[in-house]
Amino acid sequence: MNNIRKAFENGKAFIPFITCGDPDLETTAAVVRAAVENGADLIELGIPFSDPTAEGPVIQAANIRALNGGVTTDKIFDLVRELRKDVKIPMVFMTYANVVFSYGSERFISTCSEIGIDGLILPDVPYEEKEEFLPICRKYGVDLISLIAPTSENRIAMIAKEAEGFIYVVSSLGVTGVRSEIKTDLGAITDIIRQNTDVPCAIGFGISTPEQAAKMAAVSDGAIVGSAIIKLLEKYGADAPKYVGEYVKSMKEAMAV
Repeated sequence: MNNIRKAFENGKAFIPFITCGDPDLETTAAVVRAAVENGADLIELGIPFSDPTAEGPVIQAANIRALNGGVTTDKIFDLVRELRKDVKIPMVFMTYANVVFSYGSERFISTCSEIGIDGLILPDVPYEEKEEFLPICRKYGVDLISLIAPTSENRIAMIAKEAEGFIYVVSSLGVTGVRSEIKTDLGAITDIIRQNTDVPCAIGFGISTPEQAAKMAAVSDGAIVGSAIIKLLEKYGADAPKYVGEYVKSMKEAMAV
């Protein structure tokens, strides 16, 4: 069921990240649709967690707002069911191992499959511990998406060889957030990935401007943007879909060059 590949079939993929339930689920649904209408190729939906270790202050604050608003995993599953009536592009969840465990791993992953979630990103599960989730993901046809960070060095080839869906390349050390410049030698990382797999790779963490997106797209198969989109939600609330749509369009256009 390799739906995720479709995201990389029309040139470089633009992947927005949206925290579910910030400020509310109705706005989340409208933002997803606005992103799709303006050229997003794959949507990454964040399931809020009280201790999101990979996230910087912007997305942490979004998690807190969503949880304070009463968002639950079941409500997010219902949101995806609703979105799947008209959203055809691939969608993946990004969350933490604890969220999956507390729900029941098999129940969580089988529900993902049933509602049309194509993949799962668990940033706090290291490559060495993925066996806890991988067999269940394979059983239900949900891709467990691997992350490769600048610190992965000698493990890049190994992780790439076993990767499925797409590979999430972390642009820099530390947490998510907008960065003025990205200094990591990402070309060297993507070269090793390409020598070991044909699974596409997209770069995330710290990308906010069209210029950065174009740069990242030049050395990879796509760009992932979270904090810059969450900032628009924080600023505009229920009016954010229009602004997110315009932002997605500008990023997608920059990457098409």
